[in-house]
Amino acid sequence: MPIALLGGAAASVWAFLALAGEVREGDTRALDERLLLALRAPGAPSDPLGSPWLQEVLRDFTALGGSGVMVFLVVAVTGFLALARRRAEAVILVVASLGAMGLELVLKAWYDRPRPDLVPHAARVFSASFPSGHATMSAAVFLTIGALLASTQPEPRIKIFIASLAVLLTTIVGVSRVYLGVHWPTDVLAGWTLGAAWAAVCWAAAIRLRQTDP
Repeated sequence: MPIALLGGAAASVWAFLALAGEVREGDTRALDERLLLALRAPGAPSDPLGSPWLQEVLRDFTALGGSGVMVFLVVAVTGFLALARRRAEAVILVVASLGAMGLELVLKAWYDRPRPDLVPHAARVFSASFPSGHATMSAAVFLTIGALLASTQPEPRIKIFIASLAVLLTTIVGVSRVYLGVHWPTDVLAGWTLGAAWAAVCWAAAIRLRQTDP
C-alpha cells in the first residue's frame, strides 16, 4: 500500500509540474477563460449562473477551505486523536496541514500568477492565484482526515462512504473558487494535484509508522 500511495503521489507531482509549465507558457489561458465564462450568464461576466441562493451556498462551501475553518478543524481532530492515544496519526495530520500550507505559500510566490481579471471577484483574496490555496489545503487536509477516519472502520462500505465525503468536499471547495471568480480553473486543478500528492505521502508515512509500531 505505501508503494502504491507513493506512486500515486509521484504521478500527481508530475501532473502538477506539467500543468505549471503550461500555465507559465500561457498555453492554458484560452481554456481557462472559456471555462470561467461558462459559469457566467451569456454576455454578462458579472452575473454568475444560478440564483442568488446558489451563490450564497457556494460562498458557504468555499469557506470550508479557508484558513479559519482549516485551523479549527485540524486542531479539533488533532486533539481528538491525541486524547484517543493515537499520537502518530495526530502528528501525521499536523504535518499534512503545515506541509501543504508551506508548499502552497512557496509555490504561490514562485509562480506569482495574477488572479482572474475577466469577472468580478465574489470573495476577497489576498495572495497570488497559482496554485489555489483552498484547493491545496482542502485536498491535503480533507483527504488525510478521511483516510485516518476510514482506517478505523472495519466495514468496506463505511470506508468508501468516508472517503467519498472527503473527495466530495475537496471537489466542491475547488469548484466554488472558480464559480466565485477568484481562481482560474487550472489554479484549482493544480491545487488538487498538489494537495492529493502531499496527502498520499503523509498517509504512506502513517501506514509505515503503524507497521513499525510494536
